[in-house]
Amino acid sequence: MKTLIIIPAYNEELNIEKTVKDVTSNTNYDYLVINDCSKDNTKEVCKKNNFNMLSLPINYGLTSGIQVGMKYAYQNNYDIAIQFDGDGQHQAKYLKALVDEIENNNCDIAIGSRFVTEKKPHSLRMFGSILISMCIKATTGKTIKDPTSGMRAYNKKAIKEFISNSSLTPEPDTLVYMMKKNMKIKEVQVEMSQREFGESYLKPLKSIEYMFNIIFSILFIRSITKKNKGGK
Repeated sequence: MKTLIIIPAYNEELNIEKTVKDVTSNTNYDYLVINDCSKDNTKEVCKKNNFNMLSLPINYGLTSGIQVGMKYAYQNNYDIAIQFDGDGQHQAKYLKALVDEIENNNCDIAIGSRFVTEKKPHSLRMFGSILISMCIKATTGKTIKDPTSGMRAYNKKAIKEFISNSSLTPEPDTLVYMMKKNMKIKEVQVEMSQREFGESYLKPLKSIEYMFNIIFSILFIRSITKKNKGGK
C-alpha cells in the first residue's frame, strides 16, 4: 500500500536530520516534514539535506501541521498516513508492524504502544495516561493502553475522516471520535527513545492542563459523537 510518513517539526534543528535518516534507512515509505514555521534552523537543515518538506508561513501548532499532512496524503492518494514525531523519540524500525496491521485489515488505526506487553512506570505523567485510558474505557468500552502515543498509522478511511472534521487533533480524544465512527484501533508494542536535544512543549503545569483538557474533551465532547449507521 502507498504509505506516507508525516513528520511535524517545530524547532527541531538538532533532531530532524537524525529522524529523517532513521525513516529513510529503515523504511521504503514516502515521508513529508511539516515545518511549522520553526524559529531555529529546522528549515535550513531540511533544505541542506534535500528533505521532502512543506514549510508553513506561520506557527499554526501541531494539530494544523498534522491536518496539512493528512490533506496532502488524501490528495495524493496515499492508502496509509503515519503520524511520526520529529523529535527523535520514535523509532522507524517499528513502522512496518503498524502498516502490516492495516494491510491485513486488522484495524483502521494502528498505534505504536509502549504498554502492550510492558507495564507503565510510576510517574505523574503515567498517572495522567492511566486517567485518560480510564476515560476512554468509560466512553467507548475499549481499552487503549498508550493513548498519548504520537506514533499512529491511519488507513484511507481514517484519513478521510480526519480531514473532514477540522476539530480533530493528533491527541487521545480523536481516538474516541474514531471509535464512535465504528473504526477499529489496535495497539502494537514498540519502544521509544528519550529526546536527545530540545525540550518538550509539555512542561509540568502544561502537562496538567493538557490532561484535564483531554479528559474534558473525551467525557463531554467526543463521547456524544454520533455513531455511523450500520457497520464499518
